[in-house]
Order: sequence, then structure tokens, then C-alpha cells
Amino acid sequence: MMRRRQADQADEGRRGPALPLLLAAVFVLLNLTACPMNHLPRNMNLKAFDPHRADFTCKYEADANPPFTAEADALFQQGMAVTTYDLMFEQRDYAKAAQLWKQAAGMGHWKAAMNLAGLYESGLGVAQDSEQAVLLVEGLMKQGVPAAFDKMGTYHQRGIGVKGDASRAYAFWQLAADMGSSAAQAYLGAKLKGTYDNPDQGFWGNREVALKMLECSFAQSNGDAAYTLALTITGSDPSLGEDNARALRVYHEGVKLGCKDCARALSVSFGLVRPMTGNVIDKARDERYAVLYEALELNPDLRFPNLDKVLPLPPAALPMWDGKRETLLNAAKPLVAKPAEKPTPGAQRTGRAHIPQGHVLRRQAQPVVVEASTVEVKLSDLHDTKGVVEHG
Repeated sequence: MMRRRQADQADEGRRGPALPLLLAAVFVLLNLTACPMNHLPRNMNLKAFDPHRADFTCKYEADANPPFTAEADALFQQGMAVTTYDLMFEQRDYAKAAQLWKQAAGMGHWKAAMNLAGLYESGLGVAQDSEQAVLLVEGLMKQGVPAAFDKMGTYHQRGIGVKGDASRAYAFWQLAADMGSSAAQAYLGAKLKGTYDNPDQGFWGNREVALKMLECSFAQSNGDAAYTLALTITGSDPSLGEDNARALRVYHEGVKLGCKDCARALSVSFGLVRPMTGNVIDKARDERYAVLYEALELNPDLRFPNLDKVLPLPPAALPMWDGKRETLLNAAKPLVAKPAEKPTPGAQRTGRAHIPQGHVLRRQAQPVVVEASTVEVKLSDLHDTKGVVEHG
């Protein structure tokens, strides 16, 4: 028994000194693995969000985004086509889109990479993987894509792949807005447009900077910015930047950009007595904007650049409309170029040699067939000496 106890004590003596060394090694290992994390874009040092900043300089994200090839864009557009809102949800092929966007992202298409990150967030078409989504966005941040910094703000706000932190979320959005992100500009513009501070409700009174951000985002064709800008300037107090006539135009332009809330606001305004719409009820315009609102509710991807052809602002007269939904929508949508047809042989000839497009000559001459009923010949009329048939 004594030898066993002594052996156990000796063994404990061997294990004892090794434990601190093991703990020290683990501590060093943790520090080594943590250091690179501090240098990831998700953990970058940020300037604290300042809701009372004195000014804002407008920048456009198109000037910062990296270019992509036509081949990569074709893959991106194919992915958009199989996930369009024109399809029922069960008809959309997100798995196919994921494959296409992976290829396009690998070729440097930043929009495809952003969409792919969205699929990893939601688990549509791929296994849900928030870390993969964050890595994709970080790759775009390294390329200086403003929209990626805006997305990272959203990840911090919602705790997607990172620890939730509202302060860092706003700091990321502030950086993204300064870089040119129209989405970040629209979001912060809405937060700063108040006439007083109420942080508990999530808004501050920095109207001058808010209007600059909203104008910058609206100039980049952001529909959300159009709605917030129009809402903010609706009224008749110039000291607050209010201008009913301008608000009406901004709402209308917002509808062209696919802003459903803009269409709803105009439908309501034309259906009631409102100063913005001249205190006159216009049921015809109310109805047309309502049709556009319902369409955008179903398909946010719709755009109506030709809206003025079917729904111009007053005092222009409204053109005739047959009352059918599709007639109005199709007339307001972008024009789709008809694919060029390969000319068929002879289509480009002139004069008697011209052959209409889509028609061709037969390769072999068609034999002439004379029906018996059209020419009646009697054997008695045939004269062997002449060998001809005479017709009187």
C-alpha cells in the first residue's frame, strides 16, 4: 500500500507542474487566434455615430463600385430571372440562382456576391450559414463597395454572424452613407429628419443634414429616399424646407423608381382634399395610382419610367385608358427592345427580287398541275394533221 501511495504522489507531482504550462499554452494559442479576428472588416475601428454632425458631402456609390464583365452580368441576370417576383414563390429556383451567383461572384460581380450573402442569411437555395454571409460581405468591404458597409451595419443591428451592437450598426451606416451608399443615406436621412431629438424613439433633430442625405440618395434613384424626402418636405413652411409642389413631383418620381408607398400616398392625396394636390379631388388619378400601388405591393422589382405617358401630373390632361390593369402597367414599364431578326434570303433585295422577311423560295420549282375540270378536250376536236388544239 505504501508503495502505491508513493507512486500516486509521484505521479501527481509530475502532473502538477505541467498544468500551469498547459494553461499558459492555451492562453497564448487563444491570443494568437484572436489577433487576426481583430483585423477582420467586421471588427474594424469605426468613428462613433454623430447624429448632430454639422454637414454631409454627397457621394455616389456608382463611383466607388468595382466594374464587372458582361459575361458575369449575364449570369447575374439569369439568377434574377429565376427568382423574379413575377413567379409564384414555389416556382422560384433559389438553388439555381445560388449556383449562378456563385459563378458571377467568382468573376468579380459584386451585386451577385451581395445577393448570394442574402441567400446564406435566409437559407434560400443554400444551407443557412450566417458566417458565410459575413465572409462574402467582408470580401466586398475589402473592395470598397459602399453597400457592403451598409449590410455590415445591418448584421450588427440584427446580430447576424456577429454580436449584436446598435452603436456599431449606426457607425457602419454612417461610414456607408459617407462612402455613397444610397440605402444608408436613405436610412439615416429618415432618422435625422426630426425637429427635435428623441433617441429612445430612434430619431434626432438634424433636419439640414437629413435633407442633404435624402436628396443625395434620391438622386441615385432610391425609391425609399423619394418617399421620405417627399414626406419630409410636404407642407408650406419654407423655414423647414417644406414645398408642396416639390413634394408632389418627388412622390411621382418615386413611383417611377418602384416606390409603392409613393404610389399609395398619391392615391390617397388625389382621393381627398389635400393642399399638396391642389385641394381638388381627382378620382381618375386616384384610381391609376392605386393600380400602381397594388402592382408594386406584389412585385417590388417593377419600374415605371414611362409613367408620364399614362399618368402625367396636373395640369396635363390624362390620356385615355381602357380601365384594364395590364394596359396601364405595360404602358408605364420600360420599353423592351425586340431582338434583331436574322434577315431571310431575299429580304434585303429591292424591286421584283424582294422577298418579304420570313418567306423563302422553294428549293425546287413546284410543278404546274392543271385540273381536268378547267379544260375540256374532246377527242373529236383533235386533228392529227395539225397536232394542236385550237381554241375559238
